[in-house]
Amino acid sequence: MNLTSFIRPIFTPRRRELDLYVDKAETLQRGVLKRLLGKAAQTEWGRAHGFSSGLSYEDFVRQTPLNTYEELKGYIDRMRHGESDVLWPGRVKWYAKSSGTTNDKSKFIPVSYDGLHDTHYAGGTDAVVWYLANNPKSRLFDGKALILGGSHAANYNLPGSLVGDLSAILIENINPLINLVRVPKKATALLSDFEIKRDRIAREAIKQNVTNLSGVPSWMLSVLKRVMELSGKQYLNEVWPNLEVFFHGGVAFTPYRRQYEHLIISPGMHYMETYNASEGFFGLQDDPADSALSLMVDYGVFYEFIPMDEFDSPEPTVVPL
Repeated sequence: MNLTSFIRPIFTPRRRELDLYVDKAETLQRGVLKRLLGKAAQTEWGRAHGFSSGLSYEDFVRQTPLNTYEELKGYIDRMRHGESDVLWPGRVKWYAKSSGTTNDKSKFIPVSYDGLHDTHYAGGTDAVVWYLANNPKSRLFDGKALILGGSHAANYNLPGSLVGDLSAILIENINPLINLVRVPKKATALLSDFEIKRDRIAREAIKQNVTNLSGVPSWMLSVLKRVMELSGKQYLNEVWPNLEVFFHGGVAFTPYRRQYEHLIISPGMHYMETYNASEGFFGLQDDPADSALSLMVDYGVFYEFIPMDEFDSPEPTVVPL
């Protein structure tokens, strides 16, 4: 029995839970809201808006105004300086630096321990769950994962507090057991100089049995081209004959697909899209034949939607799932 066959049953119970998404999405979302309101009840924000696990959705809407990042920025700045129990219980140590979309300034998104494990790492696990379900002959765990990430820096010199790319925060806090089955080394993965980083990653990974890739398509392509330069091979599957999947996200894959298909000619190569943003892990491609993403409804993110024709309205309609 190969290692993947041995590990696969561990993911089976979660696969059954994901089947509930079709019929139980609304129920799951109300459960998420209940947990969030209960957890945040004793924070400054929670007390100001009457949060409790027993608060109805209707009362939540009535008591909690819509807010932009700019309106929350003052609270986040206080959290970054070490204040506890502001928007979330305890002290939040990690902040993902996100490119501004509503102005030219970067945003700093708090990443709590709960968010790290119940949202971002949960999404990575479920990507594997769905991939294995769709590929019964996979040998994913019989080799190593090449995982790319950005970099981080100290946050206001507070002990243990970091600010930077979400991917770097994930690598910094990843389960040590995962480090046994991934490349490159953590120190290499977190280098800030990308040219130095891509060369070191390529040199560390080239002699490994890499079965899967994870990262942003543009960054990964640059690293893979360096691997090809060092190897002198024509195709990537000559370097890593057991490579079978690229878990990609961050930017649209369509502009890069043809380059990857020219680089990796193996008929057994798969591509799976993920939607992991600084604010949360939102979607996964559960069907390889359909590019649409499945909304992940039990990750500790409660969703509300605004019709696009009301997006700039001062009092838009807000619709739950």
